[in-house]
Amino acid sequence: MLDAPVGAGKLRTSHAQVVHELGKAIVAGAFPVGSILPGDAELAQRFKVSRTVLREAMKTLAAKGLIVPRARVGTRVTDKDLWNMFDREIITWHFECGPTEEFLLHLYDIRLAFEPFAAALVAERAASRDIELLRRLASEMGDPDHSVESLARADLRFHLAVAEVSHNPFMRTLSSLIEAALVGMFRMSTPTAKSEFGDISETHMRIVDAMGAGDADAARRAMEFVILDGRRHVHRAFLAMADAG
Repeated sequence: MLDAPVGAGKLRTSHAQVVHELGKAIVAGAFPVGSILPGDAELAQRFKVSRTVLREAMKTLAAKGLIVPRARVGTRVTDKDLWNMFDREIITWHFECGPTEEFLLHLYDIRLAFEPFAAALVAERAASRDIELLRRLASEMGDPDHSVESLARADLRFHLAVAEVSHNPFMRTLSSLIEAALVGMFRMSTPTAKSEFGDISETHMRIVDAMGAGDADAARRAMEFVILDGRRHVHRAFLAMADAG
């Protein structure tokens, strides 16, 4: 998961390849906001695809909010405020281009907006088997034999499971944001000592304990602590990079 961009790994069709390369170029700023994309003939030649494939790719990018066609003007790159930042591919392209601190901290802001509430829902609604699942996942984070990558996977499994057992389908659809934020945190700032693995397990177990006790407020606060701690790690990592540079 950490060795490749979020969502990477699948073979792409011609349509998907055009969407990926153009979308990534737009996110990277190769086609700046407000600029006009090259014409259909040039793009079809560049990607070696038919006009039909190109048009379908443009429709996909337009649906993501990245571009808008203008009669007698061309296809313009839209303002970033219009981009669908909940779109998994747009998140992926930000990581492939090298996420900024602002991007990652915005992800944590969104996590703070909904994950603590998801934890509260679990405390109110979860069955005993759900709590046992979360307890096992939290415990697995304390394994001293974890590598950074395996710890990241364990952390991700826990947070995705919280969204799942909240029994709210809208929470489950936001899982790509959880994944992106966690991958970003572990790429930017990883535990520096094996002893920190146990600390991660302990802070997550506090969430489970509150859920198991049916204490929605305590579950909310425990989840907020974990997310804010991750946010601080990312901020410190960028400060360290700035000092080193």
